[in-house]
Amino acid sequence: MLVLGPLGFALPWILTALAALPVLWVILRAMPPAPKQVLFPGVALLRGLLDRMPLAQRTPWWLLLIRMLAIAALILAFSGPVWKPVIERQGSGPMLIVMDAGWAAAPDWASRQSRAERALSDAAAAGRPAALLIADGQAQAGALEFAAADSLLAGLRAAAPVSWSPTLPENPAAALANQPAGELQTLWLSDGMEHANRPEWLAELTSRGPVSVVAQGHPLRALTLQAGDTPVLTLTASDAHPPAILAIGPDPQGIERELARLEPTEGATQDGVTRSPAQIDLPPELRNRISRFQIEGESHAGAVVLADERIKRRKVGLVGDPDRQAEGQQLLSQLHYLRSALGPTSDVVEGGLGDVLDSAPDAIIVVDQVDMPEVGELAEWVDQGGLLIRFAGPRMAADEELVDEPLIPVALRQGGRDIGGALSWGDPRGLAPFAADGVFAGLTAPEEVAVRAQLMAQPSPDLAGRTMASLSDNTPLVTRERLGEGQVVLFHVTANAEWSNLPLSGLFVEMLNRLVATARVTPSQERADSRETPFWNAEMVLDGFGREHPAEGLAPVPAADMAKGPGPDRPAGIYAAEERRVALNAGTEFRLASWPGAQVQSAQVLPGRDLKGLLLAAAAALLVLDVLGSALVAAGGGRWRRGGGGAAAGAVLLAMLALRPDSALAQEINPELIRAADEVALAYVLTGDDRIDETSREGLEGLSRILRQRSSVEPGEPVAIDPDNDDLSMLTFLYWPITDTQAPPSPQAYLRLNHFLRSGGMILFDTRDGDLTGVGGPDMSQSLRDLAAPLDIPPLAPLPDDHVLTRTFYLLEDFPGRWHGNPVWAEAPPADAELQDGMPFRQLNDGVSPVIIGGNSWAEAWAVDQNGYPAFPMGTGFDGEQQREMAYRFGVNLIMYVLTGNYKSDQVHVPALLDRLRVEEELGP
Repeated sequence: MLVLGPLGFALPWILTALAALPVLWVILRAMPPAPKQVLFPGVALLRGLLDRMPLAQRTPWWLLLIRMLAIAALILAFSGPVWKPVIERQGSGPMLIVMDAGWAAAPDWASRQSRAERALSDAAAAGRPAALLIADGQAQAGALEFAAADSLLAGLRAAAPVSWSPTLPENPAAALANQPAGELQTLWLSDGMEHANRPEWLAELTSRGPVSVVAQGHPLRALTLQAGDTPVLTLTASDAHPPAILAIGPDPQGIERELARLEPTEGATQDGVTRSPAQIDLPPELRNRISRFQIEGESHAGAVVLADERIKRRKVGLVGDPDRQAEGQQLLSQLHYLRSALGPTSDVVEGGLGDVLDSAPDAIIVVDQVDMPEVGELAEWVDQGGLLIRFAGPRMAADEELVDEPLIPVALRQGGRDIGGALSWGDPRGLAPFAADGVFAGLTAPEEVAVRAQLMAQPSPDLAGRTMASLSDNTPLVTRERLGEGQVVLFHVTANAEWSNLPLSGLFVEMLNRLVATARVTPSQERADSRETPFWNAEMVLDGFGREHPAEGLAPVPAADMAKGPGPDRPAGIYAAEERRVALNAGTEFRLASWPGAQVQSAQVLPGRDLKGLLLAAAAALLVLDVLGSALVAAGGGRWRRGGGGAAAGAVLLAMLALRPDSALAQEINPELIRAADEVALAYVLTGDDRIDETSREGLEGLSRILRQRSSVEPGEPVAIDPDNDDLSMLTFLYWPITDTQAPPSPQAYLRLNHFLRSGGMILFDTRDGDLTGVGGPDMSQSLRDLAAPLDIPPLAPLPDDHVLTRTFYLLEDFPGRWHGNPVWAEAPPADAELQDGMPFRQLNDGVSPVIIGGNSWAEAWAVDQNGYPAFPMGTGFDGEQQREMAYRFGVNLIMYVLTGNYKSDQVHVPALLDRLRVEEELGP
């Protein structure tokens, strides 16, 4: 490349053609060629005659200048000019390209590939061998193979970021053992983070030759989860302006969408990295539906935290005896101990049994209660999957009908057992070790925990199978029985320190949390939770861009490897062991990398601006001026004196000024309208109400997506239209929501709108009041009447069943939006339109109805948010989604009707035309 100041030329040899410009000047200067002087006596007879159409002997200087400039612009254009090109050092030895391919490289992966491809292409042109190291941990062990640079392009284009941190070989010297002779030039496309083995590789590469590092051009942001009593998300970012965190999950209709938005608090900054926490403080009903958290605006696996049991929060109902909770005895109440143990990890609801059942809890704890009036409702709740935990007490021990008490896991003896009383012979009992395969597996009972009294169970063959915890003398402490989909658990002691000191220990808190965690859990899942799982199977995995994919071809992951985080054999995703689910997330708290001894380039530095297009456009403009100038010369008959030449030059100068893009004479056209004409974009009218305008945009965006998925029409992004300022001639469809506050368009705007309607355009007026009775159709709202009065709207009528709009793409009987059951109005059919023999439909109107009016709020039915999920609810359950589907079908029919006219209606004439042709052929001429 030849560089002259800020200008570079990729093909400098073409510039040698500039030497021919003086020759061209001489050739073009003669018009026509100079005449030969011949002596002829008869010429004397012509003396005194005036030539009224003289020819110019020479081409005007300004016309020659235009032609020379046009040719020079063409020569410069084809020489590959680049403004401020990036000049890289070109060595003669081998080249190595190192690409960090972790999740942090995903946001600008395409530009990274382009940068590496450009370097390989330059190396191939110079005949230099090259090697490519994709730092994703999936490369085969051994030395890198140096080969022809162009042979590496296919592997580069097929590479993609992964959902774990970059991994480099441990021994850089061994990996570079096959390096050819010569100085090694390295291009390192870094993600900006510090990784294992990176310092060793940098030191090795700088010792072998120059290292150029292309730094991350996108702010580094990662999301991590710290589990605990109140789970906390931590947003680690290389900038000090953290965005919001979106909580995504299914809504009540089962559609994935944004459920909540968490704003990180101001965090601490250290070494250029800011860590901002965000507590997951959400209602349990909402929190338990969340499937993932994601940093707003980020599209990589490190910005995603998949939700599992660590973020779920159970709702626990506490039921006690309010008469025994006097103000002075609050600290002695059994509910006080339960409230203190469960409050940090669960949402606690207190009250009577009926009130607690109405709150739809996951677990209910009943303290020393017998003969409960709502026992039938409680039994039904347990049968449907609820967890009932009961604690013993003096009232249960004194109940004469304790043997017949319902919702008890084992039969009990009346009176209880006093182990450490004044009249007893024994000492208080400690706890026996917990079973290795039970819910309490892994917990250790402190030696100081002792039980002084308990309710005794009646001996039975199945008592051992129902015992979850026991005392040192093998008498039951906690028993359980399954009831339908739920379970009933009984602590044979009180929940306060009256019968034991168990509630004073941390073991009591852990036991309750373990039990509450089994709420709404199947027996098989509980078995998986209660023991160490040897292997985990991937159920769903994320790619480097944070997109979900089904897990295919992955081997089971040992439990010991799960603690290491994501890796080549265990991508970020959801892993299952029987019924248990655990999330493996890609995000980590990172440190920024430093590059001693390397030349660091910013990814924002562009390789230079290509001037070829601008020079070609300038050459074309100069050639147009040459045509205009030649026409002026021919019209002037060649009489070019100094004054005339100056006038012509001034005229051409004015023409050049008129061709300038920033000239006041040039018409300003909204570039969005040009794009709309090129991409068949759908348009909507701005009403001045931001909420309505945003709904219109989201609605047309949703309809455009459906059109791209289901038809050959591929609309671009929707276009916002201001009738007072925008030209409508390049549009075909206009959605106009009606509001009470929008101002009427100007007279000039009505002229544009009427021209739009007469030239084949359509306006869909949506009064959005289909949920109200008696509004819409010809009795349209006053706002619509005021806005539409100056428009050339033909007579309207409700859409008949055989209108072409019912069959342009889908067969429809109704045209619902967010609302349904309201009439939709279009141009009335001709008075003589009748059904003809052999025709299934009437021929209604020859063209497209310029206006469709209704009040079903179609934009709200079509609208999707930035994640592609429906923005507005419709109906309930399947019926609502079916209505949304029919709204989309109406939208597809409408756009097809606008773009194709009545071709579907014309198709019904084909049988009659074929019959007529057949009859004419039989009759002959």
